[in-house]
Amino acid sequence: MAIQFDPNHFPIKQSINFLAHCSVSHLNKPAADRAAYFLERQVAIGRGMLFEYTGDENIAKRFHQNFAKLMKTSAENITMTTNTSEGISMIANGYPFEPGDQIISYVNEYPANHYPWVLQAKKRGVELILLSDTDVPQEDRPYTAPIDDSLARGWSFEELESRVTDRTRIIAISHVQFTSGYAADLQRLGDFCKSKGIDLVVDAAQSLGCLPVYPEQWNVAAIASAGWKWLLGPVGTGVMYTSPEFRAKIEITMSGADHMVQDTQYLDHTWNPHTDGRKFEYSTVSYALLDGLSVGVEEVFLKHSSEDRFAHILELQELALSQLDMEKYQPIVHQAATRSGILALIPKVSSAPQICKELETKNIIVTPRDGYIRFAPHLCTTNDEIEQAVAALNNIA
Repeated sequence: MAIQFDPNHFPIKQSINFLAHCSVSHLNKPAADRAAYFLERQVAIGRGMLFEYTGDENIAKRFHQNFAKLMKTSAENITMTTNTSEGISMIANGYPFEPGDQIISYVNEYPANHYPWVLQAKKRGVELILLSDTDVPQEDRPYTAPIDDSLARGWSFEELESRVTDRTRIIAISHVQFTSGYAADLQRLGDFCKSKGIDLVVDAAQSLGCLPVYPEQWNVAAIASAGWKWLLGPVGTGVMYTSPEFRAKIEITMSGADHMVQDTQYLDHTWNPHTDGRKFEYSTVSYALLDGLSVGVEEVFLKHSSEDRFAHILELQELALSQLDMEKYQPIVHQAATRSGILALIPKVSSAPQICKELETKNIIVTPRDGYIRFAPHLCTTNDEIEQAVAALNNIA
């Protein structure tokens, strides 16, 4: 499933073979141009510029609509944020926990989806239960060499089921684990949570823009994501989804001028916050960067389906696997339902940081993380770039 893309959207490709889209990604040109346009208007007309963006066709409205299309939901369920941590923190701090309530997460979660829940355990008497790290049975995973216990791997659905009690309120999990690339089967997990009356909160920073992410279809209560990984957007941008039922549960913990219905009637101090996703848009944000992220989604990502993007990425991974020297690298390929855009490799010839540093001298960018080399192509990656990178990996002594 070859994806057609405009090479003018990705100037980095003129000099760099970038395969680190699970890290801080290169910025797509439509996003950069849109952000620059906003800043240029601010230079030219100052205060008057801002009010061009507060009418019916403003930045927020376009942002809500574009991300609603990407996640197959309604615009009123979308919130502009600055990063994943902000979204998850607002959810965690505002959730109606009682002492003794339980949250289930994973022992090797990324900090953005770990510390907000630790804070609830410290301050509100909530029990944080961490699923242990485990490898799936070798016969159930391609390339069946076991993953060493010293490396983060993934979690077991069977253990998750066994840890649920009548006090379990939230399951907080990353869609894709940032080290091993292990992906949660969100449809299965969402169905399970619905059957138990549990709220599913998902960190999608390592999936949104790469995998399909459809929270309404999969009974996900909330999604939080950064904008500068697989979404190829500006650093300092993010997005959050909340279902109406879940959103109604969450108390406001951050407040300001911007989430009140009365808008710019600043001396009307009536407590009247929005009840849609704007409930969490409490104050001024970087309109330039968020509009850049939104226009990038519109111009780059909405041109084809999430399914086609992911199929393209998996084809690139398969091409890499077909040429990779298995004597030098152990690839971690998960089952179909738990594969992601990250192809993790365990190096046998040198350390992951050293190999990545050597590749960088050849203008090939992959990232090390906790013993793995993370190989992460995207919609703009070509077969030639994969073959060049794999050849360079194979030639490392």
